[in-house]
Amino acid sequence: MDDPLSPGPPIDRPIVIAANRLPVMRTNNGNWSPSPGGLVRALYPMLRERGGTWVGWTGDPDDNADPFTVEGVNLHPVAISADEIELYYEGFSNDALWPLYHDALRESTYSIEQRDAYYAVNERFARIIAEISPEGSVVWIHDYQLQLVPGLLRALRPDLIIGFFLHIPFPPVELFTRLPWREEIIRGLLGCDLVGFQRPTGATNFITAAQQLLDAENNGDVVLHEGRRVHAGVFPISIDIAEVEEIAAGRATRQRASRIRARLGDPEVIMLGVDRLDYTKGIGLRLEAFAQLLEDGRLDPARHVMVQVATPTREAVEHYKDERAEIERLVGEINGRFSSIGLPVIHYLYQTLPYDDLIALYRAGDVMLVTPFRDGMNLVAKEYAAAHIDGDGVLVLSEFAGAADELTDAVLVNPHDDRALQDAIVKAAEMHRHERRGRMAGLRDQIHKSDLQGWAARFLAALAEAGGLR
Repeated sequence: MDDPLSPGPPIDRPIVIAANRLPVMRTNNGNWSPSPGGLVRALYPMLRERGGTWVGWTGDPDDNADPFTVEGVNLHPVAISADEIELYYEGFSNDALWPLYHDALRESTYSIEQRDAYYAVNERFARIIAEISPEGSVVWIHDYQLQLVPGLLRALRPDLIIGFFLHIPFPPVELFTRLPWREEIIRGLLGCDLVGFQRPTGATNFITAAQQLLDAENNGDVVLHEGRRVHAGVFPISIDIAEVEEIAAGRATRQRASRIRARLGDPEVIMLGVDRLDYTKGIGLRLEAFAQLLEDGRLDPARHVMVQVATPTREAVEHYKDERAEIERLVGEINGRFSSIGLPVIHYLYQTLPYDDLIALYRAGDVMLVTPFRDGMNLVAKEYAAAHIDGDGVLVLSEFAGAADELTDAVLVNPHDDRALQDAIVKAAEMHRHERRGRMAGLRDQIHKSDLQGWAARFLAALAEAGGLR
């Protein structure tokens, strides 16, 4: 790899991580085990190795659990009530901020009651972090649910070094200013020493918003406001490449991938979509493009099949209920028109697959369709490339996913252009083996330049510099 990676952070200070959720989940026997997910894979081993604290919600409403330790990691729960889950999480975070930050694909709901709950939970996080953090600690706060925490925490503990990473896009100021509490969000983020984004546009949008809303000045990537210097940096997140490749190379995975092909009728081309069932992911347009290609005869249901995995998410939010109903309607309609007995043309799974099964599915897939309207990064694209240790396979990737900045050997497409999307799918399905292997080699070279641990190490190194530790 281009960057030698050390297993621990380049900071000899106590570290506190804060995220909406703790990195563990309760098992059936009442114990705790590490949760799945990229953030946990990146940071939990680091805390386990060198010690540290993670502050977050257990996932259960009204859970007043005491602090506890798992595998040497100190875990400090933040209690969130059932009403706050509805207002702070489902409401302000996911019905106001989420659609706004994703190009306003759905109308946001702006409610003062939801805003008050968001403030209350953020203030609770800030107070707990302030209480438990040793003098001069490094605090790394994550994602859009906690954007007020840095500013609140800075007021309580000016001695702390504070970093924040936004895992989703930060919108252009023309959209961001729709938010009635826009200045409050910017002031919250300006409590940091370093604010990290997935893409350069995110950092630029943040700096522009600070300038226009708070009359902040800037010097390159540094925002100057009220006597403080706040750095804005770009840190595209990655995956645990070694873990994916190890699973992909295993005999069990190879056998599982072969069984998948057989159960699908051993088609010539397996097209694959793996997404959270979210309206930002473009699943519906992808299905409609596939159906149109079948209708036009450019794809053949006897040779081409699609597998769409839709992972359940935010099932209590109305937009997500509507999205699920529409996706399932489309799947039924397309299968009714183009399938034959025993051989559906779309295989649809509304479930969360075990990681090993997901890697096997990646290996079985000839064409991976990643077509979000807007995405912070989209790690599925990187996981697919990492899983294809055979050097084959084609990735069709939306220009509006953060991964498009790095994975330029994908077939890049504007998902808003239905004809371009159809052409991209056909190009991928018909691509000559020589071109497929050349493109996959480029994808795999790119993802090997930075893994998940390297992402964390680079952010912490930049935070150390921004905080004056270097």
